[in-house]
Amino acid sequence: MSQPEEIIRIAAKGDGVTASGRFAWGAAPGDLLREDGTLEWGPHHVQPPCRHFGRCGGCQLQQLDEESLAQFVEARVANASSAQELGAQHIAAPHLSPPAARRRASLRAESSQGRVVIGFREAKSHRLVELAECPVMLPEMVAILSPLRKLLIRLGQGQKAPKARGKHAHAKLAADIELTMVDQGLDLGIKGLAYEGLTATEALLDFARTHGLARLTMDAGYGYETVWEPEPVTVTLAGIAVPFPPGSFLQATTDGEAALVDAAREWLSGCASVADLFAGLGTFAFALAGPECKVLAVEAARDAHLACKAAAARTAKPVHALHRDLFRNPLLPEELNRFDAVLLDPPRAGAREQVERIAASTVARVVYVSCNPSSWARDAAMLIEAGFELKELRPVGQFRWSTHVELASLLVR
Repeated sequence: MSQPEEIIRIAAKGDGVTASGRFAWGAAPGDLLREDGTLEWGPHHVQPPCRHFGRCGGCQLQQLDEESLAQFVEARVANASSAQELGAQHIAAPHLSPPAARRRASLRAESSQGRVVIGFREAKSHRLVELAECPVMLPEMVAILSPLRKLLIRLGQGQKAPKARGKHAHAKLAADIELTMVDQGLDLGIKGLAYEGLTATEALLDFARTHGLARLTMDAGYGYETVWEPEPVTVTLAGIAVPFPPGSFLQATTDGEAALVDAAREWLSGCASVADLFAGLGTFAFALAGPECKVLAVEAARDAHLACKAAAARTAKPVHALHRDLFRNPLLPEELNRFDAVLLDPPRAGAREQVERIAASTVARVVYVSCNPSSWARDAAMLIEAGFELKELRPVGQFRWSTHVELASLLVR
């Protein structure tokens, strides 16, 4: 019988790997993988804090202790850099968001025979795991799930089942649930569920009032309709209350946002003009703008652009908001040449077209924030080829216990 093999690292998708290349799900560095595939726990393997771990597809790494989790986050960023031979001069210690800190989450709700399940899907499956707890999300978000199930049952009973057979037939309820913690409390969006009639409307209003929601929106397929919003919903970015349109992007945790913003502030200190590309609501723009720095905030999503523009106008911050699709119409080199530095925080696919223009410009300093180390590394390689140096990398683990990793990077020509 062969000897057990030691798990030496955690691969990008969360599996433990031995020196011989064997993979084991749910392993930690230092575990021993037996011939029959079972594990003997090592010093870095801990008891997962959530009863749903192993079924729920939301987390992959709850078995890791804090040291191993930090090593995984750092390695994901470092490996992406080394794979493209970027020559990172310094990789900072990773920042990990604590448990119960996630302030936004996208869940799924489905019903069958009058029973509603709200949760994340199982790994590699369409089945839902009904969340009875979640050590990742803010407690207020977890607490709303049980009463929300009862509300959805009431709303589902009012829907007509297609081709219903018999008096006990039920409509199939399926909806996407968006939860976000904003300045005024919990913002709840329900997408994919049609409702009509006074009874349904009163049920929604009673729910929102009883649970003190900041806002309740419904989207039956034609866009968000606000059902309840006692006062305009905002999120505070660098001390500025910015309007928060339904479904807008927001960094997953406040501490993760702070880590990324602090890096940008430090690296762009002294710059008189900065182009903030894929600016969203202005997370970085408002943090950078001040008496000595003017910021151009470029965003394609109209609602986010208008929110940023309104906040800048109200506070007289030196932020100029520009509505522009940087994938179809990237800023040209001659436009970029007017700025001391560029900050970009693109979607997961990266920003190849825009980075090509940055490489062809005279911009001397680039801060690239990314939620995908692989696409970031491909884009950064173009800047390195154009004469930039990768001065520093800061890994950020906002999505605790998941394989999703973010980073901030500084490139100087």
